[in-house]
Amino acid sequence: MTKAYHEITQSVSASLAKLRVDTPGIMKGFSALAEAATRDGALTRKTKELIALALGVAGHCDACLGFHLKSLIKLGATRLEVEEALGVAVYMGGGPSLMYAADALSDEDRFLTSRARCPSLSSLADREFGPGSSRSLSAPSFENERSGG
Repeated sequence: MTKAYHEITQSVSASLAKLRVDTPGIMKGFSALAEAATRDGALTRKTKELIALALGVAGHCDACLGFHLKSLIKLGATRLEVEEALGVAVYMGGGPSLMYAADALSDEDRFLTSRARCPSLSSLADREFGPGSSRSLSAPSFENERSGG
């Protein structure tokens, strides 16, 4: 089954916009947590996003996959890096995670380019999330997701 994670994140972003209006303190707090948790430190931001992607697979969270794939694309993650993170998710989550990991990669054309075997996914960002999206580097910020992705 192929899922359109871009559409899922757009839909969730619209709902998050309502929550930002209705519960601004909670949403600002969550955004601050996301920013602090994904900031470069002993682990790079990209490593942290790979961990978040694996946790999204283990938690069967479609929107999580979409948001974290978008961040990984912006961070220049390669297909192989994403696949290895998904492999850890399968190892830790068993069969259900295997099915979700396969689903996360079901539309391989979105990840494959004519470049090297493990190309950067930045061209996908431009195609999936709009021109220039691969240039901005930001943590998944639900506070700033006003346009739906």
